[in-house]
Amino acid sequence: MNIGLTGGIGSGKTTVAKIFELLGVPVYYADDAAKKIMNEDEELKDAIQRQFGEESYHNGELNSAYLSTKVFSDPLQLEILNSLVHPATIRDAATWMTRQKTSYTLKEAALIFESGSAEHLDYVIGVYAPAALRIKRAMDRNHLTREEVKQRMDKQLDEDMKMKLCDFIIYNDEQQLLIPQVIDLHKKLLDLSKERQHG
Repeated sequence: MNIGLTGGIGSGKTTVAKIFELLGVPVYYADDAAKKIMNEDEELKDAIQRQFGEESYHNGELNSAYLSTKVFSDPLQLEILNSLVHPATIRDAATWMTRQKTSYTLKEAALIFESGSAEHLDYVIGVYAPAALRIKRAMDRNHLTREEVKQRMDKQLDEDMKMKLCDFIIYNDEQQLLIPQVIDLHKKLLDLSKERQHG
């Protein structure tokens, strides 16, 4: 079974993914994988350079700072970059998932619905945190201003909408303990996986 794990910036989805990993669940981190693919996939590198200029790469390595300045202020450019990177990452994730030998795998990604990767997954887990808390976390972690965090949030699917699309929700709001929620959901997913095998 292949499960998606998503949530907006600062929701704590990586923290949740790490807890699942401790329970023995293999996790595919889409952002890290995308960066790796952008450095290794020659076809993708060519496409990025054609679209955003030679400066997109420096000595064969992705020039993230340059690319960020190009896409974060321009929604159309961001969409173009995503349309190049997402299909390659989705293919890579699918290959990775078939190699795992566990009851289920997790794909951790901010843009599960936006990128179209939800249709390749059996279920999607959403990690929910209130906006104020997400802004504070993202500011602390990424050393961003409130404005910069808000800009990034505006580019993602509305959080309430995203949670409605998810099959399961984990609340990372500092009101409820995180680990018991993950353990409960892990048990539920193991049961679902067993039912599928015997179904």
